[in-house]
Amino acid sequence: MGVFEHFNYWMAVFLMMAGFYTVIARTNMVKKLIGLSMFQTAVFLLYISMGKIRGATAPYLIDGVPFSENTYSNPLTSVLILTAIVVSIATTAVGLAIVVRIREAYGTVEEDKTIAMDLADERAEDAMPPTIREAKRRLGWLPRSATPRVTPPEPAKQAARPAAAPRPPAPKRGPMSRRKSAPRKGKGRP
Repeated sequence: MGVFEHFNYWMAVFLMMAGFYTVIARTNMVKKLIGLSMFQTAVFLLYISMGKIRGATAPYLIDGVPFSENTYSNPLTSVLILTAIVVSIATTAVGLAIVVRIREAYGTVEEDKTIAMDLADERAEDAMPPTIREAKRRLGWLPRSATPRVTPPEPAKQAARPAAAPRPPAPKRGPMSRRKSAPRKGKGRP
């Protein structure tokens, strides 16, 4: 009876290690979620096992029996596990939603392939010469699907017209600077 006396604890440890190994060793994101669920289930089993006492009853009072004569199981662990189960289901649902979104974006749920695609995209972007349009797109000022505008060719300049004198460059102004004008003449000003 030695090994089987604490069978539920051994099962909890086995499920924990199997779930932990699945999360660490697998690259498939759905399998990782299954491993995470196994790990959480093992924790539930461990907590419920700690709260159960062999031969104990639920903690309620019986008429005519003093409270100190009965052995009661602790209900707190079961109540905590009910809350943890709800959190576990929500975590799994959010994880599956993220995996579905990753599958739509990358076409695969394998972690190493998605990382390789991201690295390839970064290398391709680093190799491209930056342009104003690309910078605006990266900053989110333009949508990703915007196609570059093609400017029509300029018409040939007429030779009969004399060339105008070049204009001096406009002073550079930042977003916070204001154009300074000449002081106004009026009250109290020279």
